[in-house]
Amino acid sequence: MSPRVLLTGASGFIAAHVLDQLLKKGYWVRATVRSDRKKQEILSANAQYVSQLDFAIVGDISQPGAFDEAVKAEPGLDYVVHTASPFHFHPEDIERDILKPAVQGTLGVLQAAKKFAPTVKRVVITSSGCYWTSWQDWNPITWEQALAEPVGAYYGSKTFAEKAAYEFLDNEKPSFDIVTLNPPMVYGPILNAQTAASLNESNTFIYNILTGKTDDGKVPKTGVHIWVDVRDIARAHILALETPAASNQRFLIKADGIYSAQEIADVLRKHFPEQPRIPVGTPGAGLGLKDNDIFLADNSKSKEVLGMQYGSLEEMLIPLAKDLLALKE
Repeated sequence: MSPRVLLTGASGFIAAHVLDQLLKKGYWVRATVRSDRKKQEILSANAQYVSQLDFAIVGDISQPGAFDEAVKAEPGLDYVVHTASPFHFHPEDIERDILKPAVQGTLGVLQAAKKFAPTVKRVVITSSGCYWTSWQDWNPITWEQALAEPVGAYYGSKTFAEKAAYEFLDNEKPSFDIVTLNPPMVYGPILNAQTAASLNESNTFIYNILTGKTDDGKVPKTGVHIWVDVRDIARAHILALETPAASNQRFLIKADGIYSAQEIADVLRKHFPEQPRIPVGTPGAGLGLKDNDIFLADNSKSKEVLGMQYGSLEEMLIPLAKDLLALKE
């Protein structure tokens, strides 16, 4: 019998790629979505895999018992992949809309699996590698600091949710183990339903460079200069399910090296010369930072334990740019 997986937040950017790779490998997947409309979008995009797909509507992951019905299955589930977590640049209430749903959603799926899904062997959780420089380090942000602004709240929400997961593991001692994956900036091709206006924040950054919608038409600042291709982080989820040695470990999932917005503009101009609004900047200048201003991150553990290999910036940008140019406004 094919392995059976619950995938939360299945309509999300990363989750759509996780779903695609799970289905192609023959997994049976129950996907949680917020609405019937999202369910129909996923069915439409995966019509050839209808026999491997099932759905559960989970409208608010922060509600007690939100995942209780979703984890109940016959035959039972083998795994859970938890990607669902909110991120808004303009939340009405940071604590209510970002912090609490991330923590309570993670605890909720773990509690539901322990109580109602005794066959689950492993839960893989999508966390974040932003400002996470080695596999031992935690973002030091406090709850009070996270309340100050939405980007910090997102980083904090991922940290608090991941810590809560390991505290659950220590205190509750479930029959399953946990693996957490920590990607930094995630870019790449689009599988979920999108318009230019609904793009996730990372791909919006690329879209704005490609279409010249940057401040004053200039190459923007890079910000976080470690990244990963969405197809690679999706593959890491599959490997995390299938690799016994990954048990109860956390992994930084990132591409080799660093990148800059200038490099992105250079690659896009090379492959899409018909797009005249791509900013020129200073071709070949790279990141433009001194060595001691560049933070690096070590992905060797993901290679040694999971067997990860990573694609290049150019391999990610070309298919992504084609997807972006095809979007409606």
